[in-house]
Amino acid sequence: MRIGPWILPNPVFVAPMAGVTDRPYRQLCKKLGAGYAVSEMAASNPRLWDSVKTSRRLDHQGEIDPIAVQIAGSDPDMMAEAAVFNVRKGARIIDINMGCPAKKVCNVAAGSALLRDENQVAKILESVVRACLPLDVPVTLKTRTGWDASSRNAVRIARLAENIGIAALTLHGRTRCDLYQGRAEYDTIREVKQAVRIPVVANGDIDSAETARYVLDYTGADAVMIGRAAQGRPWIFREIAHFLETGSHLAPPTYGELRACLLDHLEDHYRFYGEFIGVRSARKHIGWYLANVPGSGALVRGINQIENTRDQTRALEQWFECRPGDQPVRIPEQALAA
Repeated sequence: MRIGPWILPNPVFVAPMAGVTDRPYRQLCKKLGAGYAVSEMAASNPRLWDSVKTSRRLDHQGEIDPIAVQIAGSDPDMMAEAAVFNVRKGARIIDINMGCPAKKVCNVAAGSALLRDENQVAKILESVVRACLPLDVPVTLKTRTGWDASSRNAVRIARLAENIGIAALTLHGRTRCDLYQGRAEYDTIREVKQAVRIPVVANGDIDSAETARYVLDYTGADAVMIGRAAQGRPWIFREIAHFLETGSHLAPPTYGELRACLLDHLEDHYRFYGEFIGVRSARKHIGWYLANVPGSGALVRGINQIENTRDQTRALEQWFECRPGDQPVRIPEQALAA
């Protein structure tokens, strides 16, 4: 798949997730087989660009190209300014968020709230594409199937985006009002793929190699984007990419591989955030890595009480010392089904 001048190594992508897909996590996912990763959402309001949070989101040091930054907002001129600002900070692809269902985003007429105003959608897309064109930076769009089940307009939005010059489209198979409830549907993604010539990326409930294969075959999409299923499971990208290429499954990670992956991730995470924030923000990642791993419940509860990175790391090291490094990590089938 190609986005502008960029040919991506495989069709298995990392979805932008606020508070999750920071630089350490994106780098890890790319090392473990993701063909492409989009940053967590960056604000278009210039007054927020000097904040510590935004400064971290603009830090792409050492990241594998192409660096893709997602921007969100409702003002066309401000969105164009944000796009240029991020290109100057290293972005090689700009992604526009019109899919976030969060209330705090929709309440300011951004994210998926924009799906109720197709004229405003057009103004934003035109403004950002026009600003990025002289910089040779492609613009992509991530959206949902519509505001609610009675107003699915993804096909119209997709055709509009293609005509304006959007280079690729990612479509989550839910409406805004669905939030993350129920199951994603892929019929609309299939309709969109049949309606446009630009690459289409399918997103929503893709949590296994078999699901990825099914979604690609059913929708005709050019790639799949993985979100929540990759939390604590960054090797899912190599698993899916391998299955799509060969039809065979990779062996699950061993305890030794899980240990190395988790501790390497934490080391980069601590370095990125510093001691105070690092030890606290790492807790969710540790919980995700160890969720449903047999015998990890007490460890996770203890981790949440630790207040420094040294003791957090040591607690994990001690737990892994009691597990044979060459033994595969077996998750109970009922946990996988859940």
